[in-house]
Amino acid sequence: MGKERRLLTLVICLVLGGGLTAAVLGATRAAGPHAGAAAGAPAPSDYVDIRDVPPVPAVTPARPAAAGEGSPGSMVVDCGRNEGRHYNEDNLVVSPGLRAGAHHTHSYVGNLSTDAMSTEASLAAAATSCAGGDRSTYYWPVLRRPDRPGTRPHETSAGHGNTGEIVPEASVRVEFRGNPVSKVVAMPPFLHAMTGDAVALTAGGDANVRARWGCSGSPDRATTSYPRCPEGDRVTRSLVFPSCWNGLDTASAGHRSHLLFPGGNGVCPTNTFPVPELRISLAYEVPTGAPVAIDSFPEQRHSPRTDHAMFVNAMTDRQMAAVVECLNGGRSCRT
Repeated sequence: MGKERRLLTLVICLVLGGGLTAAVLGATRAAGPHAGAAAGAPAPSDYVDIRDVPPVPAVTPARPAAAGEGSPGSMVVDCGRNEGRHYNEDNLVVSPGLRAGAHHTHSYVGNLSTDAMSTEASLAAAATSCAGGDRSTYYWPVLRRPDRPGTRPHETSAGHGNTGEIVPEASVRVEFRGNPVSKVVAMPPFLHAMTGDAVALTAGGDANVRARWGCSGSPDRATTSYPRCPEGDRVTRSLVFPSCWNGLDTASAGHRSHLLFPGGNGVCPTNTFPVPELRISLAYEVPTGAPVAIDSFPEQRHSPRTDHAMFVNAMTDRQMAAVVECLNGGRSCRT
């Protein structure tokens, strides 16, 4: 009788143990690549040694459809690198009028007044960090060192799992480029634009993932992961905006249908027109091996694939005309 009881107990333990193991494994699989990550931290799989990233093959520039039809110029707009620490948790493009609507902190260059309550009139009247007087606003999620406690505003008060010391931008490059097959037309005043996907981790696909990460010493390598860079290199982020405008709207539901990306050959989709293509390039001084994390919504777990940026055009007609003339004329300009 005693042997039978012991055998029954052993069978029950095995059944319960197997069920518990299956439950744990099921939960781990459901959690995906972020399983095992500390709360509020990126997963180990979010990082990659830049030396393990294959170089991007050289791309032959697209030929203009006919002589003189392309717009091969570029215009760099010198807006500093947010030396004034212009930060907030607002998002004028996605959630205008809603304080802290972003649920994470953004870093800005350009218009010094930008927040959730900004209007066309307030943007047009504000001061700017751009040397040439461009009052447009350019912004993106801050980059943090989650291993170091923050002591400044937007570090100690940051919510939604976005904590840690903010890493300041070592350089910010705001550049407009033309289109390889067409002349560009002027952006309309107060055009709203967004690139990237702030919910890429849970979106079920990478269709809107646009940001590329890298290291300053390996400009031919780009990744959607956080790069581990050799000593002396800067961590880089590059964000390219859509540049095919529908000719009608300055904003749209979902923030994507009024501005589209051109095809790989540079041709804009039907019923859209090429406007100057905005590229924002960021660089950071990060010690080799130090963890980094961009601000994100809590469920996005600081995935590097969720990187994104926003832009509101507040150039004057004269300033925008100068950009268009530079690009269509094939010149390299700076303001």
